[in-house]
Amino acid sequence: MASEILVNLHEDLTCPLCLELMRDPLSLDCGHSFCQACIIMNNKASMTSSEGENSCPVCRSIYRSDNLRPNWHLAKVVERLKKVKVEEGQKTDVCERHGEKLLLFCQKDEMVICWLCERSQEHKGHQTFLVEEVVQHYQANVKAALERLRMQQKEAEKFGDDIREERAFWKNQMQTERESIHQKFDQVRRILDHEEEEELQKLQKEEEDVMCHLTEDDNELAQKSQLIEELIADLEHRLQVSSVEMLQDVNGIIKRCEKLTVKRSKTFLNKQRKGSQAVDLRGMLQVFKELRELADAQRYWVDMTLIPMNSSLDIVISEDRKQARVEKKPTRAHHVRNSVFGFGMGSEFSNYQHKGINSGYNPIRGSLCINSGKHYWEVNVSGKTAWILGVCCVRRPDLNMGLNFNQIELQNVYSNYQPQYGYWVIGLQNQSQCTAFENDSSFNGVNLVLFQTIPPCHVGVFIDYEARTVSFFNVTNHGSLMYKFSNCCFSTTVCPYFNLKECANPMSLCSPGS
Repeated sequence: MASEILVNLHEDLTCPLCLELMRDPLSLDCGHSFCQACIIMNNKASMTSSEGENSCPVCRSIYRSDNLRPNWHLAKVVERLKKVKVEEGQKTDVCERHGEKLLLFCQKDEMVICWLCERSQEHKGHQTFLVEEVVQHYQANVKAALERLRMQQKEAEKFGDDIREERAFWKNQMQTERESIHQKFDQVRRILDHEEEEELQKLQKEEEDVMCHLTEDDNELAQKSQLIEELIADLEHRLQVSSVEMLQDVNGIIKRCEKLTVKRSKTFLNKQRKGSQAVDLRGMLQVFKELRELADAQRYWVDMTLIPMNSSLDIVISEDRKQARVEKKPTRAHHVRNSVFGFGMGSEFSNYQHKGINSGYNPIRGSLCINSGKHYWEVNVSGKTAWILGVCCVRRPDLNMGLNFNQIELQNVYSNYQPQYGYWVIGLQNQSQCTAFENDSSFNGVNLVLFQTIPPCHVGVFIDYEARTVSFFNVTNHGSLMYKFSNCCFSTTVCPYFNLKECANPMSLCSPGS
């Protein structure tokens, strides 16, 4: 109650202009009071009439500047209020029970007490200290706790930033996935629309063919019907005329009647076969399955660069190391070094070059080294008439790819591309023939022809290290599966492998959908 009265009194003694307790208060004719400095400054700032009149800042009543009166009573009340506030602040250092100053600190009860409290039964036997002796120690503890809390606050703010960043990342990830799903289903719808259009066009063509045949049959039937009517009329006429007239060319007309036959058209005979042709739903379902497989594989897309596997000057790498092409230089002897990872391309390969086998041998590896997990990359081979790509093992130099180059005939340059030698690759030969290079008991290996209805411009490569599989997708043809190596023996680290062959057109890495 007392505090509420003091608050109200403080408001009454506050200057309306500076909002502080009034200093040297002056009262106007209207009864409102202000600090002397505040009201004088207000008079100077406001418009004063020629008679020296001003208006009250509170009620706008007119007053004369020379009628300002000191309010001594109000000034005394302000001073008493200030004194009461000081005394209120001093009371916090006094024991409420004994009225003595609080000079001691009870360590057990963790409270400040007076000397009478120390002797009371409540604090008897407790260890006490002078306030000034322990205040610095506890101030240090409070500061340390404050510092820890501020550090925790910073951690919380950082954690909040991480959460917001994570939320933004996942929202972006989900949006990307959402767009990918829309894109895949749009692709499916385009395929369905295309298949539907093709089936309708086939049906339209079949209908036109049938109608054309039926029209021809109808015209032929009309001609034969007219001829039959003419022959019937002729024969009926002969039966009604004289014998001499009837016998005129009688054998000729009888032969004409015997030769005339009406046969059923093949259009009717083939009706059941034509009508039984159905949409190849199984084929479309296979396309959708392969699309799903490609979409699942593309989730593991990795960004990488191209690295030549030898020092051949025929290979030119782009500045971003995403594209490579063959640029023929004047033939001159040059030494080919072993690669950093030791692919077994040492002096024997150099000798191999001197024999003229370097033509079309331009190997490149990807910067990605794989010894676990799932990985996908995509290669743009559009415009190239020959290429090889896939996965190869990172081998020691002394293994020499398991081959003796002296044993390889010149026409057998593809024989080293076999899984048993650490290569799981496919390629394009003879400008249009896609081939998978498989193992064989003979030294030459087996080249499996991969029939492609649409030539691949983009080829996707997917490796599942734990499942021991390498898959190749024709991204150009709705992601159809070109070939899949199973039960691969990844005895060591593997990496992406590319061979530009002799074609001058570039080969480049690309991201899905580009």
